[in-house]
Amino acid sequence: MMDLICKITDRDIGEDYIEMENPKIRYGARGIVLRDDGKIAVFNKANKNEYKLPGGGIEDDETPEEAFKREVFEETGCKVEIIEKLGIAEEDKSQANFKQISNVFVGKVIEDTKKLHITQKEIDEGGKILWETPQKALELITKCYGELVKSDYESVYITKFIVLRDRKILEYYINK
Repeated sequence: MMDLICKITDRDIGEDYIEMENPKIRYGARGIVLRDDGKIAVFNKANKNEYKLPGGGIEDDETPEEAFKREVFEETGCKVEIIEKLGIAEEDKSQANFKQISNVFVGKVIEDTKKLHITQKEIDEGGKILWETPQKALELITKCYGELVKSDYESVYITKFIVLRDRKILEYYINK
């Protein structure tokens, strides 16, 4: 059984929690991408003022490990080897009747192609990769929470879950 890193509900972002019935469930893979110099990857969506850890949804036939490696490659341009399974992060977005369960990994960069493979949505939202110390990454993620801007794709409601989840993952990693 993997450690539960965090469980985030509407109450954690200052919203009312509604009892969910048969919520849509999405499985994800995300986490810490570590370079040899000790810096970690932070995905910044500049137009939303959002800072997050690399990661995303698991596709049909993928294992969580494969999804993590693919998402990291897309968002950072880096190939990684997984050095640790940190645990699970759970989000209950009751107002959307949506539950996300993320497998959280630590990956070490083995090759940096210096080329991102991001979606049109991520391009429109100003997506770029930053490399920061874990402490600086935590500051950026923590600070942006109160300054989020909605995009054509996502409300601040959804983005608050992402940012709070990634802050808790990073705190867990730093304090481990």
